[in-house]
Amino acid sequence: MEKIYNTPSRIIAPSELIINADGSIFHLHLRPEQLADTVILVGDPARVEMIVKYLDNVEHRASSREFNSATGYYKGKRMTILSTGIGIGNIDIAMTELDALANIDFATRTVKQELRQLTILRLGTSGALQPDIEVGDVVFARTSVGFDGLLSYYAGRNDVCDLELEQAFVEHTEWDSLMPRPYFVDASQELWELFRNAAIEGITIASPGFYAPQGRWVRLKPADEQMNAKIEAFRYGSRRITNYEMEGSAIAGLAALMGHRAATMCTIIAQRVNKNANTDYKPFVERMIQLALDRLATMQ
Repeated sequence: MEKIYNTPSRIIAPSELIINADGSIFHLHLRPEQLADTVILVGDPARVEMIVKYLDNVEHRASSREFNSATGYYKGKRMTILSTGIGIGNIDIAMTELDALANIDFATRTVKQELRQLTILRLGTSGALQPDIEVGDVVFARTSVGFDGLLSYYAGRNDVCDLELEQAFVEHTEWDSLMPRPYFVDASQELWELFRNAAIEGITIASPGFYAPQGRWVRLKPADEQMNAKIEAFRYGSRRITNYEMEGSAIAGLAALMGHRAATMCTIIAQRVNKNANTDYKPFVERMIQLALDRLATMQ
């Protein structure tokens, strides 16, 4: 990552990194000192409050569009909770601005000589793609799959991707060349070790949409009606694809390029194979939140 980031002589133009008049970064409305080293990401802005109620000494809050945040302490561990809204585009904003808060000197607009590593965990909801994964289960995305194409806009894409797994998936699904090529990025090994005995190991797809990109057919027909069946049948050694969500691939990919520790963990609220869903999933999410807080509090 040195070749990408250790360029302290390059001054980042105001149009490329927008800093608000109060010294906060453009979208997140946070200043560097307001960001903890441990960050929990959620999609729903209302879910921030589900986590904040467990924190002590909440020292700062910010709200801008879908980006709600709070920084406080859980069992002595300083954490920032941030909502991102839905979708990969918002993750591009959130991850880039979190990294800038950690590693850009706002006064000189240059990359700092010593880089700060963040620990970033997304807590989401998801649909299962295997019949034995049940509503209420928690899946840890040991590998995230991007159907979104975002990572290909960044230099170093192939350096952080599992290209053999990617090629095997493309061949198995007879991937349409008109769609962005999928990419596969591993989560932080340290985060996986932290949660491996409390969650199902997953290969989790992040799609750029909720309907046809996840194989749903409402009025518009998906381009490949058999895609979910192909995904369910895919095997790479003993591994299989477990679930769909909409943000994890960009978190994993950008974090890998930036040198941060990151992962996505999701509560299953829909069974796509058996075609059932549970909209009363708050208790399951509460259980995942408590698990995440307790384990992150022990992490060095």
